[in-house]
Amino acid sequence: MSALPHDEFLADDPCGCPQPGPTRRSMLRGAALLGATTMFGGTAVTVGARDAVAAKAAPRGGNALVVVSLRGAADGLSLVVPHGDPVYYAARPGIAVPADQLIAKDGFFGMHPAMAPLLPLWTAGKLAAVHATGLPVPNRSHFSAMEELEDADPGSSQRVGWLNRLVGNDGSEGSLRALAVGTSLPTAMAGPQPVMSFASLERARVAGTGRRASAATGRLGALNAQWARAAGPMGGAFREALAAVVDLRSAVEQPSNLAAYPTTDLGQALSSVARTLRADLGVAAVTVDSGIWDMHVGLGKPESGWMRNNATELSTAIAAFFADLGPAADRVTLVTISEFGRRVQENANGGLDHGWGNVMLVAGAGVKGGQYYGRWPGLQAGLDADVSVTTDYRSVLAEIVATRTSASTAAVFPGFQPEAVGVMAA
Repeated sequence: MSALPHDEFLADDPCGCPQPGPTRRSMLRGAALLGATTMFGGTAVTVGARDAVAAKAAPRGGNALVVVSLRGAADGLSLVVPHGDPVYYAARPGIAVPADQLIAKDGFFGMHPAMAPLLPLWTAGKLAAVHATGLPVPNRSHFSAMEELEDADPGSSQRVGWLNRLVGNDGSEGSLRALAVGTSLPTAMAGPQPVMSFASLERARVAGTGRRASAATGRLGALNAQWARAAGPMGGAFREALAAVVDLRSAVEQPSNLAAYPTTDLGQALSSVARTLRADLGVAAVTVDSGIWDMHVGLGKPESGWMRNNATELSTAIAAFFADLGPAADRVTLVTISEFGRRVQENANGGLDHGWGNVMLVAGAGVKGGQYYGRWPGLQAGLDADVSVTTDYRSVLAEIVATRTSASTAAVFPGFQPEAVGVMAA
């Protein structure tokens, strides 16, 4: 699959910063250059510049990594508050979260009260936070920072995302190894390995096969016969797509666990992911977007406002996701990531401008939870003050890859030497 150009955007946020993410039209245009993308009823399966000779059965029972991207640069100092650093309160007289309202509080850190739905995971040792994480050098452009973060291969001209490298180097094959749920294909998934993409699980079907079983069987049979011997990337893409869509039927048929998801795009996306993972179709890597977090104005108070609304949605969706997984939760690890953080000091509009360091949440299988990780750099006062990065975000991801997958961290993060973080059980 070729580069996916950032020339189309989902929407503008209230500060006027466009929210990046290639639309399906730009995804198709980019894929047409070097690979092939097959669209069926709102579903896309992208196959890179290779001849996929035949669709492959997905391995079962393996671990899965779910990456939730907080698009627009979330404020890590609001999600996980360093109440033990006096500069935090001095720099944010209007938007700071009072120490007595924090949850999961230790002697230095505590979470925003809107994160309360995650407390059961925290107390069970299934949720942790790593603070002062991010890119090694500040990059305050949404577009280039997101590209750098998700490519995770500085200096390379190939534009292959780290999750695409992950599924290409873990020793397994299958049409459903990589899954992007949403309206865009993230850079993290760009590359030669096939990626399934859909906005919702119900739409992941071949057009014209959704009503009668006999009609569906006939149409799928005709398509299989038509593309069985087709050569080249397009033929391979269709075979991959047909196999993946057929496999997804078992996910669509998964019974509801009555998990209390928020009625939002994020809630719908994580519900689709949970049903797919419960169906055990061999999915190894998943991306889901949560946005918009670009709070230049009106971040709000702890009891109301933009940050509280977003934090409530995020925590409620993640809590519902793990409840929904049931026994499958034993093989699923979730991590949140954002392209950069926000400044330390609030601005005149009750918001925060683009910054540097941030916090990453890690939840689920293999996590040494119930505690905070990372080396705190100490906050400085001033309009241009940042949270300094003391832990490269790739060290957190590499620790997850090393402990929960069979992929080589050297292959997933070329040229990078990760430091030990300690957030994952060896």
